[in-house]
Amino acid sequence: MAGEVKVGIIGRLGRMGRANSEAVAAVAGACVVAGSEMLGHPALGGTIPDTDVIITDNAHDVFKRADVVIDFTPPGNTAKHAAFAAETATALIVGTTGLTAADEQAIDEAAKSTAIVQAGNYSLGVNLLKSLTKQVAQKLGTDWDIEIVEMHHKHKVDAPSGTAVMLGESAAEGRGASLAELRADVRDGITGERQEGSIGFAALRGGSVIGEHDVIFASPSERITLSHKAENRTLFADGAVRAAIWAATKSAGRYSMMDVLEIE
Repeated sequence: MAGEVKVGIIGRLGRMGRANSEAVAAVAGACVVAGSEMLGHPALGGTIPDTDVIITDNAHDVFKRADVVIDFTPPGNTAKHAAFAAETATALIVGTTGLTAADEQAIDEAAKSTAIVQAGNYSLGVNLLKSLTKQVAQKLGTDWDIEIVEMHHKHKVDAPSGTAVMLGESAAEGRGASLAELRADVRDGITGERQEGSIGFAALRGGSVIGEHDVIFASPSERITLSHKAENRTLFADGAVRAAIWAATKSAGRYSMMDVLEIE
């Protein structure tokens, strides 16, 4: 393990926790040294497969033992984990979506002390889609309506997805505005005509869909659709591990996957 980047994983036994652990094991130059799960999980005290790393309910200990920690757990603990990262000067990869303004503020504060990468999506394809969305929005006028449609599995707890919001932010940036100014979420009942220049969202949930996103640009005479479909969770895990290895050597600051991939 000498010379390897020491990675900790919060929520090790969740879908993304398992995928992230497997992705670390598949790359040279990194190893999992700690993993945690929520209090009461039946597998606590066991070991991560093919290692002697014990799964604990002590997230703080994970930060103390690692160079960088990957956290894709549901919203609710992000601010606490960011504080742990700052206290221990451990880099943090945030994959949690549905964050509150307080969570975002906690990440900003922690980023004064350590490197934090936060992204709504860690795949190369989605981050290229983000860049393309901004470029197309820059080229087209407000007579082109922008709608973002996403679908995920039935267990996802937040909507619209973090990726959809990220794409909306890129579209708004392309139009020289903030998403808060242009965002139009759920439409229900008598809503009136669509407001020109707004960015709409639709969230679908069902089955085991990993993630599908369409950015639709519609004019009175034609339509452009930029689309991405995730086939499995490997692409997210591979991106997260790439970000972890990258962040382990970076100075304090808040970064995005666009920084990691050097897309822009």
